[in-house]
Parts: sequence; structure tokens; C-alpha cells
Amino acid sequence: MNAAPAPSIPIAQMRSLYRCADIEKRLRKLPPKEHENLRSTYERMLEKGPERFQVKPAGLPAMDHLYDEMPNFHAALDDVKRQLALCQDSRDALEIAPMLLLGPPGIGKTHFAREIAHLLGTGMGFVSMSSLTAGWVLSGASSQWKGARPGKVFETLVDGAYANPVMVVDEIDKARGEHAYDPLGALYSLLEHDTAHDFTDEFAEVSIDASQVFWVATANDGRAIPEPILNRMSVYEVQAPDPDAARAIALRLYQQLRERHDWGSRFDEQPGEAVLERMSGMAPRDMRRAWTAAFGNARLDGRGQVELADLPDSARAGKRGPLGFVGH
Repeated sequence: MNAAPAPSIPIAQMRSLYRCADIEKRLRKLPPKEHENLRSTYERMLEKGPERFQVKPAGLPAMDHLYDEMPNFHAALDDVKRQLALCQDSRDALEIAPMLLLGPPGIGKTHFAREIAHLLGTGMGFVSMSSLTAGWVLSGASSQWKGARPGKVFETLVDGAYANPVMVVDEIDKARGEHAYDPLGALYSLLEHDTAHDFTDEFAEVSIDASQVFWVATANDGRAIPEPILNRMSVYEVQAPDPDAARAIALRLYQQLRERHDWGSRFDEQPGEAVLERMSGMAPRDMRRAWTAAFGNARLDGRGQVELADLPDSARAGKRGPLGFVGH
């Protein structure tokens, strides 16, 4: 199997994300020996300057490998491809509507987001809403609060190299706030192009241009997401791969692991049918870990073939994982 093609060489122009005059004005107003975190934030912004790369692929990048690797994401990939086609011969920036990938756990939603960031040749910010309770994780907290800091959007843009990173909000349906804080509150303005152009982080309190951010959210249950958020996103209901697609995914992962490591040359080019059939019963998220364990177990036994006994318990038991697959 050939390795996935590298993205096209990106075309880059510069975009100014904030006004240094605003930063300098606020910096002058800070009391001496107070608000050191805020002071260092302003100084960092001035040191880095406001210019960031706004990139897009030069021409339509190769995407066939993504269609093969993620057969259950074709609708979302089609929309990305259409927008790439529209802007490839123009001076227009790449504009993709915010995406919500809705589906059961383990089917590759977060992997899709990472692959799109790689395809576009831009950076990526990542927020896992299931592990956070603070309402200010996206928009920052007031510098008056102890331990306050900028939000993830601000950090990704200011500390990164790109004006148009992919921002992944993972498990958005599991967002939990504290008291009056709404962890999704900032998205009401961030998901709208016009209002995102003048986004104000509550910690830094200066306007920053977040209008070029490409948002990808993932969720298991759309019912837990506020309607105004859903209305601002293109929603894709992603299904678990059917048995044939799951088998193809398992085979590609085996071949990828084998080709990307020097130790892979010690193994057969393809796994046996029984092993492949058993592996295809796992959720895509779990397949890579299972193959790695199986390769290791085979080497411990001095073999270059992966056998059923090498698979983790969940795979050898034929468990389908938490999501199951569509029947034949």
C-alpha cells in the first residue's frame, strides 16, 4: 500500500489578527507590579506581531486516500472538496462552514478533523469538552480572577503561525458549565463570520480576528447541543462503517503500520483472512492499538505472521465494541 500523499504546497498570504496600538494602550494602563500574567500576554502579542499566515492548498489536493480511509465520511469530505475547488484558482480565502460530526463513539470523528488539518496545511487547536467544566475554556476568564488565563481560541491564534487553523471541539455534547458560565457561550459569536472578526477574549480584552478559523465539532448525541449552535453548523450524521468498509479499514491500518516502521518488514504484507475478519469487528478507533499489540505479541513469539492468539482479548472474543456494525 502506498503512503498517503503529502498535501499540496500551500499558498500563503498574511493576515493581521489584532491591532498593536490597542495592545500598547492597554499595556500602558496596567498598574506597575500588578497583573503580571496579563502584562506578559500583551508583551508576547507585541513580540510576535499581529501577522499570521492564511494558507490554502495550491490546487486541489489529493483526497482519494481520505475517501478510502474514511468511507463513512464521504458527505463531509465532499463539502471540503467542493470548497477547495471553488477557491483553488482565485485569490479568495478558503471558507468552510463549521462542521458538526454526529455519530457513535469510536468511528473516527476526531481522526477526520486531524486529517483535514493535515490536508489544508494549517495548524490545529483541540478542546475536549468532556474533560472540562469551566465556561471560559474557549473565551478566556477575566484577569481579575485568580489563575485566569486566555481561552483556547486566543492561544491558538496568538501562539500559532496561522490565521486559519482548524479548531476541534471534541464531544461538544458533553460540555458542562459551572453556575452561570456557559462553556459554549463563546461559540454563538465565533461560529458567525461577521462577529468572529472582532472576537474579544475575556482575559486579554482586546479584539482579535477569529473569522478564518475552520470549526469542526464532534458529538455522540445532538439532542444535548443547543439549537442556536446546531443552526450555525453543517451537521453530518456519520454512521459506523458496514462490515466490508470495516474490513478495508482494518487492512489499511495493518499496511500503514507495517510500512511506517522499520520493524514492519519482518511481517507478512497482508494478515490472514481469519485475523482480518476478527479485527474488522472492532471500532475503527480501537483497531490501531489492537494491531500494534498483535504485532508485538507476534514478535515476542518469534513470528512474522499475526495470528488470532496475538490479538487483544476484545478482538479475539469477537466483540463489536460500543457501536456495533450494520448487519449483512
